Amino acid sequence: MKSTYLRAGVAALACALGLSACGGSSGQLALGGTIYGLTKEQIVLQNNGAHDYTITPSMLGAGNTFYFPDLIGIDEAYKVTVKSFPSNVTGCTVNYGTGRSAFNVTNIQIVCTLKTHKLGGTISNLKGDGLVLVNGSDKVTVPAGATSFQMTEVGEDQAFGITVLSSPANQSCVASNASGIMGTADKNDVVVTCTP
Repeated sequence: MKSTYLRAGVAALACALGLSACGGSSGQLALGGTIYGLTKEQIVLQNNGAHDYTITPSMLGAGNTFYFPDLIGIDEAYKVTVKSFPSNVTGCTVNYGTGRSAFNVTNIQIVCTLKTHKLGGTISNLKGDGLVLVNGSDKVTVPAGATSFQMTEVGEDQAFGITVLSSPANQSCVASNASGIMGTADKNDVVVTCTP
């Protein structure tokens, strides 16, 4: 009987030293921050090499905030790392992810960099100068006689919409097949047609 109590006491002590492994936490402080660039699938974060926390875009709070479900203790060391990231990013970096808690930790930054792809197409019948194409804040001036154009690359899964800001004198140019969501490959099939 004594050995049974002894084993139970050892198990309780082990849980007290590693609460997350036993399904609970006695911490009082939040551990979290902000995630940038999470647009699809999921990211898996860890604290101190364990405590996997899977986050999807729909789980983020206002301002793209996140918090680990387990609280941490006062004066507890933490080290937040990225275990895995979505397929549409090249990687994610962690800023302010290491320290020792004194108050709620809310300043961790997870910055994910989206893969980018080329956006462009062909131009027909461009006679003069003055053709200007825009995609959001990106603006490209196309020289007379050009038969193709290239915009700044667009992040995967990001919206794009190319429009004609201005046409050459005595011509009218329109863009077709020019809006949508950037996929997993370059998009070079936008068509700009100028008349007469």
